[in-house]
Amino acid sequence: MHLQPKDVGWIELICGPMFSGKTEELIRRLKRAKIAKQKVIIFKPSIDKRYHSKKIVSHSAQELDSIAVRSSREIMRLVPLGTDVVGIDEAQFFDRGIVRVAEQLADSGIRVIIAGLDLDYKADPFGPMPQLMCKAEYITKNLAICMKCGNPASFTQRVSGGQKQILVGATDSYEARCRKCFKPFVDK
Repeated sequence: MHLQPKDVGWIELICGPMFSGKTEELIRRLKRAKIAKQKVIIFKPSIDKRYHSKKIVSHSAQELDSIAVRSSREIMRLVPLGTDVVGIDEAQFFDRGIVRVAEQLADSGIRVIIAGLDLDYKADPFGPMPQLMCKAEYITKNLAICMKCGNPASFTQRVSGGQKQILVGATDSYEARCRKCFKPFVDK
């Protein structure tokens, strides 16, 4: 539990590997804000069409309506006056401008809740996530369960799909792995 500031915005970051419940936690926080009658708007990168093109959807099939955008700049244009909470899913897929967007929103008094992978399939920091971690007031790092041995998992193991950093996928392309079971991906 953390303190809820009054009359000021802030950034909350939810990170971790695939299958750790990041989007589930984002949805939980956004639903609670809606229950509190706060004005909420949600964004996702248009590249992520895994489960739905216009909703954020967790691997466990929880969902909320969202707006798919191609760049971070679109977010600033689409946030209406009077918004209390902005949710952003899959932040690792956004350009580095997402950091400034999050800061501008928080500076204007909005609670910004962001979810994304902190590490890519090579266990390298993913996109703008390291900068978002530095700017966030609150950080939640979720762990998954290793799909090989059952230990706590903090890595995303690519099991198919090539060497490009961005490959949108789910259980067809990735598994959660612990430090012991994680191995760098080699395309066969």
